[in-house]
Amino acid sequence: MNQRSIALILVSIATLIYGVTFTIAKDVMPLYIKPYAFILLRVSGATAIFWIVGLFVKSQKIAKQDYKKIILASFFGIALNMLCFFKGLSLTSPISASVMMVTSPIMVLIFSSILLKENIIKRKIIGVFVGLIGAVLLIVYGNSGDTTDTDSTLGNFLVFVNAASYGLYLVLVKKLISKYNPITFIKWFYLFGLLLVIPFSFSEFTEISWTSMPANIYLKVGFVILFTTCITYLFNIYGLSKLKPTTVGVFIYLQPVIATIFALSMGSDSLSFIKIGASVVIFSGVYLVTKQPKNTMK
Repeated sequence: MNQRSIALILVSIATLIYGVTFTIAKDVMPLYIKPYAFILLRVSGATAIFWIVGLFVKSQKIAKQDYKKIILASFFGIALNMLCFFKGLSLTSPISASVMMVTSPIMVLIFSSILLKENIIKRKIIGVFVGLIGAVLLIVYGNSGDTTDTDSTLGNFLVFVNAASYGLYLVLVKKLISKYNPITFIKWFYLFGLLLVIPFSFSEFTEISWTSMPANIYLKVGFVILFTTCITYLFNIYGLSKLKPTTVGVFIYLQPVIATIFALSMGSDSLSFIKIGASVVIFSGVYLVTKQPKNTMK
């Protein structure tokens, strides 16, 4: 088996993990662990794992001017990103949350235009508006059957803020990733992220009733920390080293499919006309944004 095939398999596994995480994390929150407490568990666990792994990787010094950039990336890539995602997921449905995440490429395009001064052609501008219309439809009308309209609307909006925050993080971190070893960068990235989330999550963390949690909840928390946070990162990094970024990026579109199949099979969500319709509109916008011009295709 060649390296490209291995990379495709690993990225596929990472996508599968992301897809099932929507339902697994939803099972934990907010009944057993509140959203912000779950984030503290996830970030502290990942921080410990990456710093331990860092002991076996050649040390690389971070330039002083880059610490501020890493802290800023940690704010958008961990603090704001995860706080909004887990809180939003606790209020909305796994299917709605997974579809909302697909707006990330649209947000990357918007922030790249603003911060990196990249030109946007007319087709992509149309795609941005179409995608955002779909997002608004899902935020306002894509309520879940087990939550109130108000809770679901807020949840969908928070997941959208999470997608926007993640899109901005990808733009901010573009140069840093190419400058440093992945483990060197990620261990500092998560350490600063941990410091940023503690003030928001420590109170909820102290409320966790460890003795009342069933064994399967412990396993699901461990799954999110080890697989969703650490394994997916390492698999995607390997994928990016062997495949084109555009190839790896396409896999994000499989997440809602996997999340929907898994959520329906577990009985934790249901489909509705507005979810299907909004999904079609969002995917149409993303297609217009990410479609490559014919003269660049080989």
